[in-house]
Amino acid sequence: MQSIVTEIEQTLEQFHPDAHCEETGKVMEIGDGVARIEGLRNVRLNEMIDFGDGIMGLALNLEENSVSAVVLSEANTVREGQTVRATGRLLEIPCGRAMLGRVVDPLGRPLDGKGPIDAGDVNPVERPAPGIIGRQSVSAPLQTGILAIDAVIPIGRGQRELIIGDRSTGKTTIAIDTMINQARLNREAEVEVDTKIHPVYSIYVAIGQRQSSVAQIVRTLEETGALKYSVVVAATAADSAAMQYLAPFSGTAIGEWFMDHGMDALLVYDDLSKHAVAYRQMSLVLRRPSGREAYPGDIFYLHSRLLERSASLSKTHGGGTLTSLPIIETQNGDVSAYIPTNVISITDGQIYLEGDLFHQGIRPAMSVGISVSRVGSAAQTKAMKSVAGKVKLELAQYYEMKAFAQFGSDLDAKTVALIEHGKRITELFKQKQYNPIPVEEQVAQLWAAQKGVFAEAPAEETHATRDRWIESIRSKNPKLLHQIKKERKLTPEIIEALEAVLAEYQATI
Repeated sequence: MQSIVTEIEQTLEQFHPDAHCEETGKVMEIGDGVARIEGLRNVRLNEMIDFGDGIMGLALNLEENSVSAVVLSEANTVREGQTVRATGRLLEIPCGRAMLGRVVDPLGRPLDGKGPIDAGDVNPVERPAPGIIGRQSVSAPLQTGILAIDAVIPIGRGQRELIIGDRSTGKTTIAIDTMINQARLNREAEVEVDTKIHPVYSIYVAIGQRQSSVAQIVRTLEETGALKYSVVVAATAADSAAMQYLAPFSGTAIGEWFMDHGMDALLVYDDLSKHAVAYRQMSLVLRRPSGREAYPGDIFYLHSRLLERSASLSKTHGGGTLTSLPIIETQNGDVSAYIPTNVISITDGQIYLEGDLFHQGIRPAMSVGISVSRVGSAAQTKAMKSVAGKVKLELAQYYEMKAFAQFGSDLDAKTVALIEHGKRITELFKQKQYNPIPVEEQVAQLWAAQKGVFAEAPAEETHATRDRWIESIRSKNPKLLHQIKKERKLTPEIIEALEAVLAEYQATI
């Protein structure tokens, strides 16, 4: 019996991380950023390979007589015949609060010229998603500051909500607005002792974008004060396919650090369409067999193992959350294409942006019919739930009746009232970019819409009416908005105060 145990221990030692850390191999072939190596017989999948001079590779194809590894940087300096070393370590990235306010590449190296990062902690770039037992249902709202989304398609902390639409329909703007709103809430939480809002730290992952676009986003985050609470992971179009492939996994590892420490984090993947293209390019070079649209067969698994890492952990596991906003770009509105349908089936809902609505000036150009949140009102405060419950149905009826009314038929008074109300809600939902609205103001606006405040003025004056209404609340009852925010529900006292302000407001019109 003892001999069998000894034999098992000797076998396990061969696979111990330190057992082969000094194992060496030789580069037999190099091309397109992929090196074929012989000699690394005990190397593991996703293990880092040291090419010398600070150049690292990632083992991805484990074949019978060789290993194919992607070179992560400066692949043009790798030569055939050179010796490489297995490190025995899986790919890791620096994590921690020191990453906040920084722009890094997928390996955690700074790109912003602000000096080295003393993170003090590391996380594996890839690791298993939390199990079912370790999770809890999504219940806390993640307020985007965008009225149309917070009212109709609410997002919860720990949810995965897809943002999908054609090019130049405002997908990135929604994500950046959400990050800016988290920063605003974080600043409020720092100065208000009695706040119930926990800070949310944002990670923005740029995949395959132009460097100028990433620089513009960083500048916007800096100007709005959001960069202080954010990390930007950038793998631009100028970077290799391997770096673009790694970027979302690296961003997730940074976000998981906050989740593991009982905090809340928001992840934006901009975008997973380019990530899929980078993986396809890398897989074809690795000579993996291609499938539908030339994507490799495991493209679904690639995105599912990435997005499943977002979760709302149970209290026994620390209670942290990681929320994902993946972005997918469609071609001419085709949501039934391969990659869009894959990611739709993985996520907990989608915000679908229509080009036609965008060009009509409706921004965010959210299609109410196809957009959905599978968490729903569980991710809303009681105050928002009480005023936004009927809005989606009213908008759906409005768009249906609007199309019917184009035929010029005589409409009854009820239908005309429905169309007029829908016009004003649509106008109310129009919002400038980088200008998130606090949830207490959102509730006050929707409550006023229920009471017919906006029906008293032409539809095109809805925004002016809204501004006058909010200003009247601030002047007549300065503490009312703070009460709505603090109570998170419309108590009888708050409703009574709102009605008193409404009576004075209507008297002055």
